[in-house]
Amino acid sequence: MKRLILMRHAKSDWSGALTSDHDRPLNGRGRRSAAALGDWLRSENLIPDEVLCSSAMRTRETFVRLDLPQAIPAHFERGLYLASEDQILDRLQRATGDVVLMIGHNPGIAFCAQGIVASHPDHPQFNKYPTGATLVADFDIAHWADARWKNANARHFTVPRDLET
Repeated sequence: MKRLILMRHAKSDWSGALTSDHDRPLNGRGRRSAAALGDWLRSENLIPDEVLCSSAMRTRETFVRLDLPQAIPAHFERGLYLASEDQILDRLQRATGDVVLMIGHNPGIAFCAQGIVASHPDHPQFNKYPTGATLVADFDIAHWADARWKNANARHFTVPRDLET
């Protein structure tokens, strides 16, 4: 079995007029949301053994604020910046871990989430896939190269607002 944790970056800061899209950081809410998502991942024992992350500042900062064990191999890739769902699946098919966390951007992350699961989770935010949305999906495969559309089972889905106390 292989497990995918598919996460959209947390809320970014739009106040920096001179900042390029690629270099936009998280805002205060995004920083808090990323930390809450990390708490949730740890409490559910959903710890990846490989991370594939867009090279954008907001995805990298989301990853750092998850506060996962530092020994996890993390790959920050320009090719995942604004990647389409097909590009995301192609990169996933070359993953090496058994539990892979991918952090990226809409619309590609949302379309990928909708496309990989055999049936959508019963959550009102799934089709919108807002910032911080996170799907956990299991594939009954031995190798990521065998990952295909519609052959994963959704195990968990959450958004940061679900985790607010």
